[in-house]
Amino acid sequence: MIKAISVKKPILICLAIILVASFLLSYQGVISSASTPKPSFTVAIDAGHGGIDGGTVGVQTGKDENFLNLEYSLYLKELLSSYNIGVVMTRTTLNGLYNPFSENKKLDDMAKRKEIVKQSGAEILLSIHMNSFPLSSSRGAQVFFKDGDTKSQVLAESIQTVFQQTLPFARASTSIGDYYMLNEFDIPSVIVECGYLSNPEEEALLVQDEYKALVCGSIFVGLLKFLAN
Repeated sequence: MIKAISVKKPILICLAIILVASFLLSYQGVISSASTPKPSFTVAIDAGHGGIDGGTVGVQTGKDENFLNLEYSLYLKELLSSYNIGVVMTRTTLNGLYNPFSENKKLDDMAKRKEIVKQSGAEILLSIHMNSFPLSSSRGAQVFFKDGDTKSQVLAESIQTVFQQTLPFARASTSIGDYYMLNEFDIPSVIVECGYLSNPEEEALLVQDEYKALVCGSIFVGLLKFLAN
């Protein structure tokens, strides 16, 4: 199965983009019903890492996670905004959110993200990341949620299901994650690992604009399916 996917990947990606587009058309009513009661319905999009914390680095292109997370997050923002869903971004540049004089810049950065999301009144949090693993064969988009958080689990599974339908290397299931950006919020919150920069084949996809559109479209469709339920 995986071998066949790798051989015909360009064709499959085109078909997957068409599938995502059809999903979007199918969920037009969901968008309207979700936004009508709350015109200011807001999704917080968190582009992981930033500044001195570049995250993982692509094994071939050398592009760091900071850059790609921001690219994907900005694309997702435009997609949600075009469907009249409110969006708040934790960051919109490559800079971190920490005080440059802070002794613990990582913790300071996380605290600033928390403050932005909570003050925005967002109803959902999507934190965008790229993955890495010492074993280069590891690959596949996967969504993480906090243990025991039922609503976040449903959101994660909704996005993961679409990933399995549209992405060539999507993981078979979601996973529990013990992360600051999951533990600090009462709203449905997930971390979306879009793929592995440590896998050369998947990295080659992740840096393509077409694949970025496919991943972000899949996240959006998963979000709509969650809102429908």
